[in-house]
Amino acid sequence: MGLEAKTFAVPHPYWPRNLELQHYVPNDRPMWQILAFLFSVSGALLILTWLAAGWRSRTAVPLGTWRSLAICWFSICGFIHGVIEGWFSLYYMEIPGDQSFLSQLWKEYAKGDSRYVIADNFTVCMETITACAWGPLSLWTVLAFLWGQPHRFVLQLVVSLGQLYGDVLYFYTEYRDGFSHSDMWHPVYFWFYFIFMNALWIIIPLVLILDAWKHLTACQRAMDASKLKKH
Repeated sequence: MGLEAKTFAVPHPYWPRNLELQHYVPNDRPMWQILAFLFSVSGALLILTWLAAGWRSRTAVPLGTWRSLAICWFSICGFIHGVIEGWFSLYYMEIPGDQSFLSQLWKEYAKGDSRYVIADNFTVCMETITACAWGPLSLWTVLAFLWGQPHRFVLQLVVSLGQLYGDVLYFYTEYRDGFSHSDMWHPVYFWFYFIFMNALWIIIPLVLILDAWKHLTACQRAMDASKLKKH
């Protein structure tokens, strides 16, 4: 049996090194192409959303620099959650052997977390919820701020809480596994892919939660004061 396992095991760059992926096919695109796509699309969305926020500030809804940046963040989240993570939630079983561009993106990212090429139960469930819930709600949050809808800070709070909760679980479950799905301390795969890119979804949602808390508290305080005046 041991000989058969060695015969059918496919060489791969993932951790742990004894991980067996029978249907794995190496990427035929270099890392720089995959990262260039991710950051160029995110940059284009940031610029377009920034321009839209500026236009709304001049024509209808006054938006400052901080608010415009927050709207840009939710726009990028809508793309990453809905498109990239949505792809994973649909094709997680095919990704190791698939050469579609988004599958190759996930195989590249999996060098920092191999749970994405083994259809890990937590990762599949977490990413499916993220794609189906936080993706559409992120885009709704963008529209709510651009059009000054009264529920905009409720959406900001809900989406940010969901992102924070999912990312804390993401880190904590891997911590419980002893960071066994990555080349620990690798400058790119561990520190950039796994730590830095995911830490954004802890730091920024925390700031946005506090921001939403401040605005919603102010609204409730004003409502309570008006009720006291009536009585």
